Formats: sequence, C-alpha cells, structure tokens
Amino acid sequence: MKIVFMGTPDFAVPALVALADADHEIVAAYTQPPRPAGRRGRELTPSPVHREAEARGIEVRHPVSLKGAQEQAHFAALNADVAVVAAYGLILPQAVLDAPRLGCLNIHASILPRWRGAAPIQRAILAGDPTTGVTIMQMEAGLDTGPMLATLRTTIDCKTSGDLTRELAERGAILLVSTVRELPKHRPVTQPEEGVTYASKIDKAEARLDFTQGAAQVERQVRAFAPAPGAFFELEGERFKVLAADVVGEEGQPGVVLDEQLTIACGSGAVRPTTVQRAGRPAMAAAELLRGRSISPGTQLG
Repeated sequence: MKIVFMGTPDFAVPALVALADADHEIVAAYTQPPRPAGRRGRELTPSPVHREAEARGIEVRHPVSLKGAQEQAHFAALNADVAVVAAYGLILPQAVLDAPRLGCLNIHASILPRWRGAAPIQRAILAGDPTTGVTIMQMEAGLDTGPMLATLRTTIDCKTSGDLTRELAERGAILLVSTVRELPKHRPVTQPEEGVTYASKIDKAEARLDFTQGAAQVERQVRAFAPAPGAFFELEGERFKVLAADVVGEEGQPGVVLDEQLTIACGSGAVRPTTVQRAGRPAMAAAELLRGRSISPGTQLG
C-alpha cells in the first residue's frame, strides 16, 4: 500500500520500520518540527521518526499545523491508501482524516476505551492496572474514540513506563503490519460506552514523590516516571531522582529517612530507593550515592 506515516517519538519508530520492511511504499513521514536540545538548548534536534525516515530516504514533512487548506491539499496530493498515526502530536482535521482511500489508523498504547488521551502508559501504572496493551483503531474526529480493528494485551507487573513503551512499541508494530495487510477484510468494532477513562498529559509537578501516600502508590510513581521525567524528592535544595525502589514493611513519619539504607517512610509502609540520580550525574545504586552524600536517619525529605 501507499502509506503516509505520522509519528514523532521513539515509540513510533518500530511501526515505521515494520511498515517499510514489509515493502509498503511510505510516501511521506510527518513528524513534529525539530526542537531545541542540548545543555544550552541552542541546537535544533530532529525527532526519532525524522531521523529514521531520513535514513531510509523517505520524504520528511514537519508542518507546525495541519489546519490550513494549503497544507491539507499538500497532504491529499500524496494519494495515499492509508495514513498510520503513532504518537504524532498534532490533531488531524477532518479533511486530513478523509484524504487517504482507506482512512487513518492510530496505534494507541492502551486497551480502549480505557486511557484515551496523551499519557496512557503512565496513567495505567499510576492507577495500578494489572494489564494494558495496544489498540489499532480507525481514526475519527473524537479523541481516541474511533472503532477498533485489533488489540493485544500484556501484564504490567513491575515494569516502568520505559519498559512498557519499548514492549508496546515493538509488539504494536507487529500487530499493525498484520492489520494493514488484512485491512480491507477487517470489520471495525465500536468502542464500548462503559469503562471510558482519560489519560491526561503528564505535568512535571506530578513527578514529585508524595510520601503521604501508601508505599505501593509511591513505588508506582517511581515506575510511572522512569526514566523520564523521573520521580524525585528534594533535600537542601537539591533534587534527587528515584528511578527504582522497593516497597518494605517499615513504618514512620511520611518522608522521614528511617535507616542507613535510605528507607523512606510513607503514609503506610515505606520505600527503599535502589537506583537514584543526582542532577547532572549518571544514575547509580543508592548505596553508591550514600557513600558520597550522607543522608542520615531522621532526615525529612520533601
């Protein structure tokens, strides 16, 4: 098929690779414009999809909006059979949704209708969901409301958002290729009206560890925000990211360090960080951190 691919982050790259390797003709790759990056934010950096498409000789387009008639005509002129969208980052106007012969498909990282919206993986972990997955859906004007073509499930267990993102990206790419191959034969299934939840965009303030919550919920915070933006606590004006932690059965005043192993009391139970990161430094074991930065029992963390 002639396919327009629309995606931006690492999550979208396996889908682009899988479609190209399946000998479909990727007529263009749409992605977010290059963004400032680096320590001083001066160097414009292309997105992961941009880099992959360019390396494969695929035309890359990065409009700031698809709302204009000229941009929509530019899209329609590709005469695509289908468009595939994976974490693109722009709303598709109806004229864009209608342009491909077989419409637009979206790879969404949840089992719809649960966790429609921007941050389904993080929200599933924070909610303590036992399972999540991927849905391939036919796009329509509503936010992730379109009929479903295929799904797959996986257990969350102790996975971080980084773990789940990689797993769902790879498995979703395989599901996508089989769905596209059989697309004319698929019968879309309307999403159920019950069970709708919305995965709102993550605010960085949410990554501050809330030790007034139970230890299990604090540990979910750690996994939901690992590796980025990184759950954190502050001590004497310095921010410490916690990238992994264990739940332990000790008790104390929330936010207070209980022992020499950096065990931190929560609203109920406690957490013991195992991997931490100081600003501007690589991640390290908590024991290594404590050899260079003493955090004594009785210290109140914020």
